Amino acid sequence: MNALTEALVGFLLNLVIVVVIVRFIYYPQQRDKHFVFTFVGFNTVVFFVMGLLNDSALSIGAGFGLFAIFSIFRYRTDTIPIREMTYLFVLTALPVMNSILLPAAAYEEFALVNIAVVTVLFVLEKGWGFSFDVRKTIVYERIELTRPENWSLLLADLQERTGLPIKRVEIGELNFLRDTAQITIYFDARAVNPTSVGFSVASIAVADDD
Repeated sequence: MNALTEALVGFLLNLVIVVVIVRFIYYPQQRDKHFVFTFVGFNTVVFFVMGLLNDSALSIGAGFGLFAIFSIFRYRTDTIPIREMTYLFVLTALPVMNSILLPAAAYEEFALVNIAVVTVLFVLEKGWGFSFDVRKTIVYERIELTRPENWSLLLADLQERTGLPIKRVEIGELNFLRDTAQITIYFDARAVNPTSVGFSVASIAVADDD
């Protein structure tokens, strides 16, 4: 197998892993296309850059250099959610490892590493064995319901307005001049089906007009 064929096969194998992670693990849960381009683009470019560096020690050093550059870019761009940052880190680290394992014919290690990463991400996204609560802060105008004796009415009103299975609430800042309160609501992410309602749980905006 010549160098060009090896590079093509390595690229296709790496791309398959990326598609599995992005299309079948990340996207069904988040329903957010904004980061798909970034994930696939970063992964592809890093894989080819690492592929041009045949020496393993040099490749590892360059990989850490890319992470350093990436961390600098991170602080000069818009804030990225922690979940997307984690995916971006994983999809940047995988091509570094794959570009070292594939040319070395370490196919068993390649399969083990990629299957382990895909499995861990899949289990975490499914929430098996974990309970994930989504937290949202809203501005609420019925300030009289924030009194302790009215909390059951407050919870019922919030559930009716938002349609969310709210588990608990926290009362934040109270503004008696405008009769508003900042309230943080908590609900189980697994109880909301993003596919059926047409949006991502992470993108829900719940707020009343001032």
